[in-house]
Amino acid sequence: MAKPEDKQNRQGVGLRRELGLSHITMTGLVGAIGTGILFSTAKMAVMTGPAVILAWILGGIFYSFIGLTYAELGTVYPEAGGPSRYSLYTHGRITNMINAFADLLWYLFIPPIEAIAVVYGINYFAHNLLTPTGTPTLLGAVVAAVLILLMVPLNYFGVKTFGISNITLGTFKLILYLLVAIGIMATVFIPSNFTGLKGGFLPYGLAAMFMAIPYGMFAFGGVRVIPDFAEEMRNPRKDLPLAIILVVVAQVLIYILFSTAFVGAINWSKLNVTPGDWRSLVFISKTNPFLYLSGTYGVAWVFIITLIVAILGPFIVGYIYLGGGTRILFAMGRSRYVPDLMRFIHEKYAIPYWSLITFGIIGILLAILTAPIPSVYGLIDDAVVAGYMGFLTNPVVMMVSRRQSKGSVFKLPGGFWIGLVAFIGASYIVYWSGWPAVPYAMAFVFIASVIFGLIYKVKEHIKNAAWYIVYIIILTLMTYIGQTAGGPVILISFPWDMVTVTILAIIFYVWGIRSGLPQPYTKYAK
Repeated sequence: MAKPEDKQNRQGVGLRRELGLSHITMTGLVGAIGTGILFSTAKMAVMTGPAVILAWILGGIFYSFIGLTYAELGTVYPEAGGPSRYSLYTHGRITNMINAFADLLWYLFIPPIEAIAVVYGINYFAHNLLTPTGTPTLLGAVVAAVLILLMVPLNYFGVKTFGISNITLGTFKLILYLLVAIGIMATVFIPSNFTGLKGGFLPYGLAAMFMAIPYGMFAFGGVRVIPDFAEEMRNPRKDLPLAIILVVVAQVLIYILFSTAFVGAINWSKLNVTPGDWRSLVFISKTNPFLYLSGTYGVAWVFIITLIVAILGPFIVGYIYLGGGTRILFAMGRSRYVPDLMRFIHEKYAIPYWSLITFGIIGILLAILTAPIPSVYGLIDDAVVAGYMGFLTNPVVMMVSRRQSKGSVFKLPGGFWIGLVAFIGASYIVYWSGWPAVPYAMAFVFIASVIFGLIYKVKEHIKNAAWYIVYIIILTLMTYIGQTAGGPVILISFPWDMVTVTILAIIFYVWGIRSGLPQPYTKYAK
């Protein structure tokens, strides 16, 4: 019996180039603005007070450098799920397999995260979808699973439908988000919250501000989705870099707006909280913070818009990441880390059919499991950290790709230094994610890599992967002994732990570049 990919090749079925600049820019932007802006802003403010604004800005700076490496590599290898393939060409199979599973874990958990965020919004009407601790009840988990099921059709009927949906729903969503921020600021805005309270702008110090940044990096992940659709863009070599730059800039501006709105909207007496005690606001961060504030202050129109945003916003993010994750699984099928069925392209709709179905089923199961096994909900954040480990390969891969003389339309001036800053930034993000999230994420990635590596006999290029494996282990150890990472044994205090991570990043950046292959590895090229 012929394999699905054999049938695919005989019929000439491939992915269709139907996404323009507006489609892909809106995909990245509305794919970023979801639970991160609704929930992360409050979590970050609890950790660092008004400095949440600076945390968003620094996160945007670090991510802009990482995004530029995606922009260059996406023009070199414009293919579906590209970020999970780039390292295959420069460092071989083992590095790429670890990198791909890190990316896959990130994507697998995001649709359930967003579906549960929608459940938070619906719970304002139902009141029986969440437990007192904030995890879904059985009914809440079922609702989340149904929501993921509803995300599938938006990805099933072709990438053109997907792109049009993003522009239509995305524009409406952005307008509502901006109305929420402006509405909150017009209702309550207390300038003294920024510098006039105890502790001032940095009440808990720089270390606390740095530890807050990873919560923001989850929100910046929308840029990561853009190169996943490169093979379905009409002109990826021109549109992909521009889309990434536009999305990063727009994200930073919107996140600054929302963090400013949140900090200014804290009416301490109304909330019955001691002025300046930002950590006591944790009760707000456990729910939808902007919904809570607009409801508490009794501003009906802002509350209604926020409620619509709380339901619509995360749903759009969820189906976009479902599409991006589908391309990751498709790319892993091409690289032969998962069953060949994942490479099957639907004859009519030209989408990775079995990858979409598989991804949707896993998302549904994860959502349902959050009720009988609440710890699964807690593991979501840890699994997302795995995606940050995937960032580490890009700057190194970019430099090796240049050495391999693989041409790029979008070639960064001063590429070595931009790559170095991006690598240091990616290292910071992993480190700041802290203990025990980083070791859990490392365990997820390595266990999955070992299991599937044995099944699919992945054993090539171990020497080329040594830098990546060793670095992930060392960063994990740093979270155990470094103060900023909140490890159980503090052997290196702030700021010397940051100095240590910086020096390690420089060493491993150079080692990673030197570990690259002299020529692109093309055995499993698309």
